[in-house]
Amino acid sequence: MKKYLHAFAMCQSMFCAIPAPQFWNEQAKDKMLLFLPIVGLEIGALWAALAWICNLLDLPALVAGLVLCAYPYVVTGFLHLDGFMDVTDAVKSWRDLERRREILKDSRVGSFAVISIVLLMLAQFALFASVSAETDIHILIFIPAVSRCGSSLAVTGLKPMSTSQYADQKKPKAHLAVLAAMLCIFLTAGFLFCGKYGFALVGCLIGYGFALLRAYRSLDGMNGDISGYALTIGELCAVAVFALI
Repeated sequence: MKKYLHAFAMCQSMFCAIPAPQFWNEQAKDKMLLFLPIVGLEIGALWAALAWICNLLDLPALVAGLVLCAYPYVVTGFLHLDGFMDVTDAVKSWRDLERRREILKDSRVGSFAVISIVLLMLAQFALFASVSAETDIHILIFIPAVSRCGSSLAVTGLKPMSTSQYADQKKPKAHLAVLAAMLCIFLTAGFLFCGKYGFALVGCLIGYGFALLRAYRSLDGMNGDISGYALTIGELCAVAVFALI
């Protein structure tokens, strides 16, 4: 049990900017991804609470849109946006595989990443600014949890790149069943508690899947950057369904 508690704390401190005890237990490392959806649920609960506060204060739509757009990036320390930008530069370069992987690891920002992140921010801001007062904000609780289920499943189940931090990490296949069960629970809860807005979670999975497929094929392997790339696109698709349904 102690290893699982350590894994949760390690996952919280690594993938979320919300303060948490910081320490490292190498023996708990392989269990971290089991808790990524739980961290996502925590992030989602705060996202929904923030939306409720915006409604309570009757903030102008543009102000509320800015707050809700920025929150998921700020609360993760822009970690997933970094992956989104790195993968965008690599995939959009249309170079050979070796060069694409070099671009992926390059700390410099390319024009493709800049253009893509501007469009990403504008899209998410516009969608949140378009949300009506009658929209069920509770679905925001489940969106980050579902996107992180996708990330955990992809990192656990797919072939890692040789340069990935997960290349030498033990990934028990039994974790796939646990993560799949968690995904089913979150999807079911989304439809039970939020009705038609549960389709936002379906949109999240579809967006995640297409983004993952493109990046995984282009770079011939899985790593944390691809996880962040697909997660960012998946959550944007979820917000699109949430705002427009």
